[in-house]
Amino acid sequence: MENKSLLGKVAIITGASSGIGKATAIRLAKAGVNIGLIDLKEEKAEAVKQEVEAVGAEAIITDTDVSDPSRVKESIELIAKEWGRLDIVFANAGINGKVAPIEDISPEEWDQTLTTNLKSTFLTVKYSIPHMKIKGGSVIITSSINGNRKFSSIGMSAYSSSKAGQMAFGKMAALELAQYNIRVNIICPGSIKTNIGDNTYQDKNNLKKVKIPVEFPEGNQPLEHKPGEPEQVADLVHYLSSDSSSHVTGTELYIDGAESLL
Repeated sequence: MENKSLLGKVAIITGASSGIGKATAIRLAKAGVNIGLIDLKEEKAEAVKQEVEAVGAEAIITDTDVSDPSRVKESIELIAKEWGRLDIVFANAGINGKVAPIEDISPEEWDQTLTTNLKSTFLTVKYSIPHMKIKGGSVIITSSINGNRKFSSIGMSAYSSSKAGQMAFGKMAALELAQYNIRVNIICPGSIKTNIGDNTYQDKNNLKKVKIPVEFPEGNQPLEHKPGEPEQVADLVHYLSSDSSSHVTGTELYIDGAESLL
């Protein structure tokens, strides 16, 4: 039976056009949540909007570069004004960025990854707070097992640093925003079937010089021996959005089939 605590609420989702963002938009829409789809990929977002509307919820798209403070603020204000409230914030947008040895990552490549992943999380939460303070709500941040429980992904120092930063930011925000009944939690997926590889730039030649040989069991996922599905992460976000998690805040939740325990 569907949890009724989400009926009529409003969510914003960054990186909403595919993968975890898309799956979450549809999952929350089925629970009666209206969805603000924040993404640069308007054509893909339009397809998600149609799926959201097909299950009876409403959706609007804001074409937004999540690293642009003014655009993020404008998008959140537009969505909150559309439905007169904001209850759920899913800061999910991110890239893998440049995958290379530290000495071969340029300052500009480092900044791109940290800006897209960490700064965008700050901006999304910052500009959502004024709209959530009246009624409270739930903020969910997509971090990763990389940078929090797993450090063997060679060449991903920028990505892992951004994900570790999201963890610290989420915990600080949880304490600061508790007085407004705003909960903040951090999800840490492992390998999930998404298109994040489209934003991954591997420097394969230089990576060879820092490669550390590690042997993993077949499949690299003890629980199911395969990467997780976006819908499995969406179920976790649904739980954290609902009243079922009303006493959960400042908490990291790993969803990786025990991958990071190897």
